[in-house]
Amino acid sequence: MYVGTQLSGEKFNEVGDAHLRQLAQLGLRHVCVDPVGNPHDWTREVLERHIERIEAAGLVLDMVQLPMSSAGVDKVKSPSIVLGQDPEREREVDSICRLIETLGALGIKAAKYNFNILGIPRTPSERGRGGAIMSTFRHDRTTDDAVPSSAGNVSADEMWERITWFLERVVPVAEASKVRLACHPHDPLTRPGYRGMEERVLGSAEGLKKFVSIAESPYHGLNFCQGTVAESLENPREEIGDIIRWFGERKKIFNVHFRNIKGGRYSFTEEFPDAGDMDMAASLKIYKEVGVDCMIMPDHVPHIDGEAPFETAFAFCYGYIIGLFQANGWDPYGA
Repeated sequence: MYVGTQLSGEKFNEVGDAHLRQLAQLGLRHVCVDPVGNPHDWTREVLERHIERIEAAGLVLDMVQLPMSSAGVDKVKSPSIVLGQDPEREREVDSICRLIETLGALGIKAAKYNFNILGIPRTPSERGRGGAIMSTFRHDRTTDDAVPSSAGNVSADEMWERITWFLERVVPVAEASKVRLACHPHDPLTRPGYRGMEERVLGSAEGLKKFVSIAESPYHGLNFCQGTVAESLENPREEIGDIIRWFGERKKIFNVHFRNIKGGRYSFTEEFPDAGDMDMAASLKIYKEVGVDCMIMPDHVPHIDGEAPFETAFAFCYGYIIGLFQANGWDPYGA
């Protein structure tokens, strides 16, 4: 395992090559950075130029995102897959399969994705350390519980059918192409019936256990967001270690969002890694103990003041994680 980071194509377009060089200067080597544009439109040539751009900064492209983001069904690039709509979902999944084959041919070893209808629900942000703005969810402060999304009312069985349909088509292609597919959990777990969803089936550890058992393959696993999993727990500090072990021992962790929170099920704020309720140093030791082999990266970093707040906040997190590696005598750079 080694320290990494991620950047969407939209954000990459904003920050540019200087940011890539900055990542290398901060001690990173491995990244998940998307090309600009719709992933359905990424050709081999687009990806080849993107790899050259990443490598020119001294970095290695470990992963990109499939056209299935966390944005929610009204913004995602493959809505028919998550809505179970034929024949459009056939065209979308065929495009994704071709993309997976291209990634494999170019040596990109992994792709992350979401299977998400609601996006990432949040309530008004709260203030944390030094006045930093913390992304927050308080279920008792939501005002849209009874308002279904544009997807309408969706049962848990319908969600599992759609997920299974997708996995049965893409996992064999990923296996043949030797590309690990890393699915992000539903962020956050919400109460049954929230916005028309009988259950956010990938919002709990039990749901994720069922998910990785479908279309069993060493190329089917998780973008394991420690923060999101913690959001579903009654006592994240005490419970998270066993969950990391369960997925890690089964080799189902393909990327780690190393994110801390304060709180737990239905009520939390997202924190810097050193300031939340979980013992992140202890968590890192468990990832190492069970043989996790992937990037360990920040995610959902709090908003701070000053010039370049995005870059500065993430730089703090890189330094924190690198420090944990070095304190244990581990190589954080993936050399």
